[in-house]
Amino acid sequence: MSETISDHTKNILGLQLPTDPRWVNLAEMQLEEILTDHAWCEQKAALTCISIIQKNFDKALVIEELGPIVTEEWGHFRSVLAELKKRGLNLGKPRKDIYVNKLIAFQKKDGSPDERFLDNMLIMALIEARSCERFKRLSEGMEDVYMRKFYRRFMESEAGHYTLFITLAEYYLDKKVVRRRWEQWLAYEKEVMRSEEVRGDRIH
Repeated sequence: MSETISDHTKNILGLQLPTDPRWVNLAEMQLEEILTDHAWCEQKAALTCISIIQKNFDKALVIEELGPIVTEEWGHFRSVLAELKKRGLNLGKPRKDIYVNKLIAFQKKDGSPDERFLDNMLIMALIEARSCERFKRLSEGMEDVYMRKFYRRFMESEAGHYTLFITLAEYYLDKKVVRRRWEQWLAYEKEVMRSEEVRGDRIH
């Protein structure tokens, strides 16, 4: 039996619900909006990693591993800005990220320090996994060959990010606890994706 797209997404990234195929066509029709949103997503990723480093200054491996990610994400931000400039487009205002806000609502804000650290790692892992899946969709589904290659580079660059955050969580916490909470996050994200309107002006 051949592997379905849904199976592939779950096996590679752990995600339980693939992106609606219509999203790629909508994104290609709103290229300025998707590039703007992509740029802000990269900027937010860099700033969030900086924030995690600041909050976890006592965790040497977090600092060692996330330092290069900050540089990489900021480089991605600059790459998308360059693409906008090349096309004569402007960086628009950042939008309210409904997807990320719904994920934040699932975090254990009143939990123990370990629980908060775990959720910080896993929400980042989930956002990176979904972003990578979206980049894969764009790299395979856009009609513009140049843009397919453009997003292929982002997909390859970010493919390992989500596993890094899980690995960091497992380094400091019990692996069984991490995996159990990760399964809860995946199930929750599936319902978030199911409830989301399919829009082409945003990465997630």
